[in-house]
Amino acid sequence: MCKPFVKTALVKGSYKTIVQLPKYVDYHEWLALNVFESFQHLNKFYGVISEYVTQDKYPKMLADPKTEYIWVLPNNKSISLPANQYIDYALNWINNKIDDQTIFPTKASMTFPPSFLNDIKSICKQMFRIIAHIYYNQFDKIIHLSLEAHYNSFFAHFISFIREFDLIEKSELQPLNNLIESLEIQGKIVKIA
Repeated sequence: MCKPFVKTALVKGSYKTIVQLPKYVDYHEWLALNVFESFQHLNKFYGVISEYVTQDKYPKMLADPKTEYIWVLPNNKSISLPANQYIDYALNWINNKIDDQTIFPTKASMTFPPSFLNDIKSICKQMFRIIAHIYYNQFDKIIHLSLEAHYNSFFAHFISFIREFDLIEKSELQPLNNLIESLEIQGKIVKIA
């Protein structure tokens, strides 16, 4: 994450106005839309570099030298997985949540469940973990494909969104704090006090 790559982006200025809840738009609908779109973009970015995320090269799901993400099985047992398997599990889990009409209703007669905000937070946390893994381990491939402006813009948009609605704990963002600070300095994301 060095210059000039950390400074490339598609949008000049802050993403704050893009992520703010528009007047006359339902809060839950806005969260659902933004999470759905972020997931679609992340899925495409991962699809571009997934062939490089092999079990032998990435036997653990790392976001930096000190941060390993552990998958929690349905029986609440934690397990260390190779990055490709962790990411596949996470993407499938998110997709299943988004496709579940009881969580992400698409009919006007349906309502969002009381657990919706917790589901959104869990989805955003898993998406951040995949994003962090890609930055730490695969950003050279993103650069090689000339996609760094797109990926940086996607990340700045995502961080602005999760900050606007307080969807991820600050401690979870630690692996990419230096990048977040750089984007704050550039004015891409609004610094929080």
